[in-house]
Amino acid sequence: MDTLPVNIPGLVWAYRFSPKSKKAARLQNSATAAELTADDGFYWLHLNLADARVPALLDTLGVMDDAKSALTTRDTHAVLTVDEQMLYGTLVDCQREFDQDTADLGWLHFAISDRYIITTRLQPLRSVERTRVMIEKNPGKFTRPVDLFELLVTEFQRTLISVVMELTEELNLIEDFVYDSASRDERRRLAPVRRTIVRLHRHLRTVLALMRRAAASDEDEMPFGFDDIAGRLTSRLETVDHDVYALQDRARLLHEEIDSKLSSETNRHLYILSIMTAFLLPPTLVTGFFGMNTANLPFAVGDYGTEYAVVLIIASIALAYWLLKRVNIL
Repeated sequence: MDTLPVNIPGLVWAYRFSPKSKKAARLQNSATAAELTADDGFYWLHLNLADARVPALLDTLGVMDDAKSALTTRDTHAVLTVDEQMLYGTLVDCQREFDQDTADLGWLHFAISDRYIITTRLQPLRSVERTRVMIEKNPGKFTRPVDLFELLVTEFQRTLISVVMELTEELNLIEDFVYDSASRDERRRLAPVRRTIVRLHRHLRTVLALMRRAAASDEDEMPFGFDDIAGRLTSRLETVDHDVYALQDRARLLHEEIDSKLSSETNRHLYILSIMTAFLLPPTLVTGFFGMNTANLPFAVGDYGTEYAVVLIIASIALAYWLLKRVNIL
């Protein structure tokens, strides 16, 4: 592990690719910006936007203004622009922690020309790390910067597949509780799952639309080979988009099932309460009648007034029961 001080502002890592020798060399932390363009190959520079010196570094590297704005923006929506044989914008990705991957969304800003691919981010991202691992395993596979872009989007698609599998497992657990005989309110557990699925689907549809629009650009504007790459990436993303949409539909139906069970439970409680009210209303009328402060009440004189009142209460309950059975409420 390289523990030397970083000379390039915001450096996370940097690779220099040599298509002739089919090698990819990772630069040390002590490397300078001049070493990125030392030969006739291209480089991948991955930067942390938390470093305020990154914009000045991009000026030093000669990045055009529009691409520089795309690399330093804090926007949280996908953008893909093809202009003057350059490709730049923002892609959605999933964040990763030091000890685990997460389904929280993050944003990868990028700019691609025939000499470089520069990426920036605020939080560590899953697909970018997977791309770095693939480069370490197969360094001679990449001959153009757009090849790295294809790998980044491909790893994003694979990340989405992993997230879909995780969310599917979570929905399976919720579904087991929902369809269990014991009644449980799983809305609190389902809500964050639905929110994640909806956000993934929304941003994935945006990336798909941008990819199709970029593929329809003039050939003179897009980087060499991007037309074929855009077609392959669109096909990949459409496949996972179908899975995310199916997951969204399943989560919605599960939410409706939870609401239906809760409504049935509420109706059952109201039914029981109504029956109890119907039973208790006649005895309340009897006791209220005998509790009035008036003269000449029935059974006021004699030793069996209380007994007669109890008999009337029981008779009123029996009459209420008979009436409820007669009208098919019970």
